[in-house]
Amino acid sequence: MGTMIQQHKLEETDYRGQRFADWPSDLKGNNDLLGITRPDVIQSIHRDYFEAGSDIIETNTFNSTSIALADYGMESLAHELNVANARLARAAADEVMADDPARRCFVAGALGPTNRTASISPDVNNPAFRAVTYDQLVEAYFQQARSLVEGGADVLLVETVFDSLNSRAALFALESLFDSLDQRLPVMLSFTITDQSGRTLSGQTVEAYWNSASNIDLLSVGINCALGPAEMRPYIDELSRIAPVNVSSYPNAGLPNPLLPTGFPETPESLAPQLREWAANGWLNIVGGCCGTTPGHIREIVRVVADCEPRRLAKQEPWLRLSGMEALTVRPDSNFVNVGERTNVTGSPRFAKLIKNDQYEEALAVARQQVENGAQIIDVNMDESMLDSEAAMTRFLNLIASEPDISRVPIMIDSSKWSVIEAGLKCIQGKGIVNSISLKEGEEQFLEQARLIRRYGAAVVVMAFDETGQADTTDRRVEICTRSYKLLTEKVGFP
Repeated sequence: MGTMIQQHKLEETDYRGQRFADWPSDLKGNNDLLGITRPDVIQSIHRDYFEAGSDIIETNTFNSTSIALADYGMESLAHELNVANARLARAAADEVMADDPARRCFVAGALGPTNRTASISPDVNNPAFRAVTYDQLVEAYFQQARSLVEGGADVLLVETVFDSLNSRAALFALESLFDSLDQRLPVMLSFTITDQSGRTLSGQTVEAYWNSASNIDLLSVGINCALGPAEMRPYIDELSRIAPVNVSSYPNAGLPNPLLPTGFPETPESLAPQLREWAANGWLNIVGGCCGTTPGHIREIVRVVADCEPRRLAKQEPWLRLSGMEALTVRPDSNFVNVGERTNVTGSPRFAKLIKNDQYEEALAVARQQVENGAQIIDVNMDESMLDSEAAMTRFLNLIASEPDISRVPIMIDSSKWSVIEAGLKCIQGKGIVNSISLKEGEEQFLEQARLIRRYGAAVVVMAFDETGQADTTDRRVEICTRSYKLLTEKVGFP
């Protein structure tokens, strides 16, 4: 979309129109606003891509969260922009299908990453600070997704993810929206590997990201943007081998070159054969283009992949899959898994003293030492009567996120207080573990907490308690654990 908008050579007056003629800041570059001020341009671009052979086009809403629109002082327009842009895409799809009844054209409501990251501090002097909170992201994504559905989107696409905590908030918002609508739409997810390190901006590997994002039912997972096909190739190969859902890819047309007409070097004739190879290798179910790709690129891609079979979905064994910045899979033949429990104020007097004395840097050294000594998971507990446990958990986990040598391993959030557990779940970008829940207060609370844990994207430890107390015999342990397992797998959807 952005590539084609640039080719229209629009000026500030096009972005403003009559309605925003007196807006106090510059608006050129706010492409989503064109859905209101130049709807003719946006709808014609959608139609051009459909006529080139696209089956799915995205709404022009990459920056239409209230968070991203704040750069222009236009937060209040989030609902209107999403509805208007979704309707333009819907109209283009309906026109093409009316002209050719054999066509099926789909509208993907695009939810971009926002211009803020929940896992990284923008202030190098305050690594615990965040410019946006998980709850703010959930609220913004919920509003955007609801508006896209109202405008006629068939699918919701969380795309160009550079921080999995942002995308976890988006997926949480979508699940909440589906509950409120009593209706589900297919969800596509696409993340971004920022360079040839093979990691997202927030530091996760491909497998670690997939483990973080696999908690809800997805139509597809894929990689887009930042890289051209040559650079993206090994990461699509890896993703295709591990994801048990459809895999998508829409790379940039090479690496940026501002001296070229589209800003990117790959032509339709050079890009399409590379993507055909991926399709012929059985790596792809959905293919397209991101920055620098024109309808001409899409037309050539459609032509060269026409005879390729869709990828067969990977089989995934029901093993425990966790992640920090890196993946941890516990297989039947895995050795003993070491959980470091020194970052626990109830179990370590030294750690408790450091936290109470506000010596968080020294407390981080405790976590670092555990990882260096072989801990594969770090247990964090802040349950102490003299602490603001929610604040302490949030601060410490935010600090851990700034330390790659610690945050490469999964986090176990350990608390007897549900509010502390939730505070922790809103801080970790990887797939962690909640320690713990039980049937002590009955099935209703157990199921409510378990559903939220799954929605947050974590695994869970279950204590052998039920309504009558703690299990004190082998038979009682088996009884409670069997009951808990059935509730988790049959009613909540844990694998």
